[in-house]
Amino acid sequence: MEELHQFHKKDREVFSCLVIKLGRDPAQSLLIMALWLWLENIGFPNVISKLASVSDILVNGLADEGEKCLKWLDLENARIPIVGGLPLTSTIIHGEISLQLISQKRFTAIASIKSILYKVCARIFTDILQNVLCNTSTRIMSLPSNYRPLIVPGFPHPLFGSFIIPPINFEELDLSDPRIWENKGPCDDVTDDDKTMFLTFSRGFPVTEEEVRNLFTNAFGDCIKVLNMSNSDTSDQVLFATLVLKNVQTVDQILNGKHIAKFRINGKHIWTRKYERRD
Repeated sequence: MEELHQFHKKDREVFSCLVIKLGRDPAQSLLIMALWLWLENIGFPNVISKLASVSDILVNGLADEGEKCLKWLDLENARIPIVGGLPLTSTIIHGEISLQLISQKRFTAIASIKSILYKVCARIFTDILQNVLCNTSTRIMSLPSNYRPLIVPGFPHPLFGSFIIPPINFEELDLSDPRIWENKGPCDDVTDDDKTMFLTFSRGFPVTEEEVRNLFTNAFGDCIKVLNMSNSDTSDQVLFATLVLKNVQTVDQILNGKHIAKFRINGKHIWTRKYERRD
């Protein structure tokens, strides 16, 4: 564990600054760290190292912009600021990062942040969170502290779901897992729900499975994992379908920052939006 902490020394320094020096909310700080680690994954190198080298006041301002990004991910069809909305972040990381970019990669960002939270943050920030939350988190008080699961107030999050850190003595930590040694948030382990689109068709203009497959394959390559065509009434015409993609990045390519994308094939319209499970 000490070796792992040393490897993620800069990450831990920045997180400690957020929750200890600046007294920011632990749950929100976890999400901000996951967001910054995701930015490194999409082509903005050494984000955390750059943050570790600036003043606490600047880190606080950058965290405010990170919080703005997280709120932006929960919005649909929001008006994008002309100037990009993230001037401080762009200056510090020496790259063009904007709310427009975040919007265009919305579902990739959400899935990546979830992955980084569970695969990285839960493993490298546990002791820091224990120190911060020792007097405020809900615990099983009959057990010694090392045997209690750590519940972070603010989770389950409406967008990013549940987040509970296992007790130290029960945690199965695989130190050979490359995901805890790299500042990356791979999206290849996301659920099918994260990669599923909902398609609707116009009544009176029947669309075939072959047409749907041709449309998306021609536009986005070999992207289809599963296509389910369904009827919503007793007629023979299929009125809607679910399309499971091979990766979440294609979801953002299809929607391009919009809530609904409209396509046309052989004179017939297909409306596409992100699938949302309704339990």
